[in-house]
Amino acid sequence: MHTDIFGHLDGHAVEAVTLSNGGLQARLITFGARLTELWVPDHKGDLADVVLGFDDLESYVASDAFFGATCGQYASRIAGARCEIEGQDIQLDANEGANHLHGGVAGFDRKIWRIAALDDTSVTFSATSEEGEMGFPGHSNLTSRYHLTPEGALEIEMTADTDRTTLVNMVHHSYFNLSGQGTGSVLDHKLQIDAGFYTPVDDALLATGEILSVADTPFDFRVGKRIGQDISALCPSSEGGGYDHNWCLETPRDQRQASAVLHDPLSGRSLQISTTEPGLQVYTGGYLHERMSGKNGTSLCKFAGIALETQKFPGSPTFAHFPDCLLRPGETYRHKMCFQFAADAPSR
Repeated sequence: MHTDIFGHLDGHAVEAVTLSNGGLQARLITFGARLTELWVPDHKGDLADVVLGFDDLESYVASDAFFGATCGQYASRIAGARCEIEGQDIQLDANEGANHLHGGVAGFDRKIWRIAALDDTSVTFSATSEEGEMGFPGHSNLTSRYHLTPEGALEIEMTADTDRTTLVNMVHHSYFNLSGQGTGSVLDHKLQIDAGFYTPVDDALLATGEILSVADTPFDFRVGKRIGQDISALCPSSEGGGYDHNWCLETPRDQRQASAVLHDPLSGRSLQISTTEPGLQVYTGGYLHERMSGKNGTSLCKFAGIALETQKFPGSPTFAHFPDCLLRPGETYRHKMCFQFAADAPSR
């Protein structure tokens, strides 16, 4: 365990924490309760940092990519930045055109969280969300805990409570590149998702309310395949494109079975994801580009990393048949996810 000052923002110190379990090593900062580094061994035991990010606080503050952040209060998109809660029309912050994204312009990713608990392998960040913040009802107490297990996993648990019925959908927003950050695109990574259905989006990336089968579509990852295998069917030649969609997970919500597996044949690293949540948002970084400079001065590129965000379904406040995202007084929102790492011999 190691702590230091990562930088200063508006007169407040942003602290950094380094955790280690003898295999994995993680570095986290209080700005956005975010993961800035995650060092994972490959098949030879060589460590590489497998999450995208920056070297300095100023770059995180200037970026809208949400690298490594705890996002909320409601992560993902809400059409028109409006919803109804217990018969009351609620206007949320509109920070993506007329729509709401990832908690608004001053969402949880913009907060300076406090270190509430710390030991060699875990840190718990805490913060509050005040009544009316970004339009959300209620005063909420928040935590985001990161824990490195002896089995080589990173466990994340997020909690919230409230004194008024409100919306909560917190996500962790790291971009993974199992070859190592700054090494190019992840299109040759293999991805498997235990999901027979997904929620399509319109041209503004807003959920349509449909739940469609993945069969015979580019969204079928039930048998693992290269991320890039069918991406041309989605990706225009212009900036953007690729996957930015939610899959409806089929595995039991007991956080023991893998809902998705990401594998890099070059390094042999693999990542198994399990979660208590019903959805998995897969974003392949279509809006990343070579003009973005990552850690150690490396240039990023389109598809430089993949975000795997366990969550409620996007647009849940709009569609009654989507999983409920309301949090009521006396209840505790509790979202767990586990990123289990392993390594095997690279394919030839």
